[in-house]
Amino acid sequence: MSDLNDVARRQLKIKSGVVKRLFKEHALYTKEAEEQQKKLDKFVAEGAEDWDIKNGTRMMEEANKMIVDSANRLGKAAGELRDLINEGKKNPALADDEELLKAEEILEEASA
Repeated sequence: MSDLNDVARRQLKIKSGVVKRLFKEHALYTKEAEEQQKKLDKFVAEGAEDWDIKNGTRMMEEANKMIVDSANRLGKAAGELRDLINEGKKNPALADDEELLKAEEILEEASA
């Protein structure tokens, strides 16, 4: 039984790390999109060359695609972590485990 608990703890730690990393990644892509939008607005306001505006638009579209992609990956990872947490809560040996509590905190932070 101890081996199963060790495997569950390790999976909790791995999945928690994945969710935490994807949450940061999603925030960075969102920030990048905002910066690209400001840059594009500046180009349009200043009447920049068509190439600059087209390139800015392309960069903005790419940033928006990455936001959607990172949100999808974060949602999937959060779902997997939620399932793992629910399984861990059913196991009396893991109910008050430190990794389970950390995983719940990370999931709560990412879901906010």
